[in-house]
Amino acid sequence: GNRPPRGILLYGPPGTGKTMLAKAVAKEAESNFILVNGPSLLSKWVGESEKAVREIFRKARQTSPTILFFDEIDALVPRRAEASDSGSRVGEKMVNQMLTEMDGLESLNDVVIIGATNRPDRLDPALLRQGRFDRIIFTPVPGIEGRKKIFEIYVEKMPLANGLNITELAEKTEGYVGADIEGVCREAAMIALRENLQSKEVKMEHFVQALDVVKASVDKEVEEAYEKLADYFSAARAKEIKEVKADYFG
Repeated sequence: GNRPPRGILLYGPPGTGKTMLAKAVAKEAESNFILVNGPSLLSKWVGESEKAVREIFRKARQTSPTILFFDEIDALVPRRAEASDSGSRVGEKMVNQMLTEMDGLESLNDVVIIGATNRPDRLDPALLRQGRFDRIIFTPVPGIEGRKKIFEIYVEKMPLANGLNITELAEKTEGYVGADIEGVCREAAMIALRENLQSKEVKMEHFVQALDVVKASVDKEVEEAYEKLADYFSAARAKEIKEVKADYFG
């Protein structure tokens, strides 16, 4: 008799695997997967953007069970005050349309909405309450164990020289996200080929040189800013639960 979460919001720095996580969920759940790029729905013609949103939700209902994934969702449903200040009411109408589709009279049976954003603070607050995005999940910069696992995935098919120390590479890549680590592995292979086109292995020195080319995309300041956002959302959700309990149970 319980209702599963209707929406899940993934947020975190760029390159931390939000889109990949949504695809993995769809595969594990054996569901249909509809990918929507937020900015691609915006149109200069009156009513076209809202119509596109209605059509996507209609398709999701028809093909259920479906995971509907909105990438860069902050571009699609910004805060309504900001949308009005910009001189265009398209953003405001898009928020209203999304609210109607997610929590309106027409139910979403076997449809789960996943949104991904780098800027959760720019989303309209009405979308972040229970019944819309029920789960707000922070995808952080990977720690040393996470980086080690990511390296292992990307070097699995590479011909590696003996003595390559994955743990040492993980220690040298603080602040690197998954996309950065993929770039390091690709650059190391390219350096090995530049040295010798007949090269049969990638050595530790090639990875060290690659680290000079591919830098971390997330510095400590950005990481701390996202951690503060995570604390804010946790506190805000806890406050909301407390207020609901007070209203219903005294």
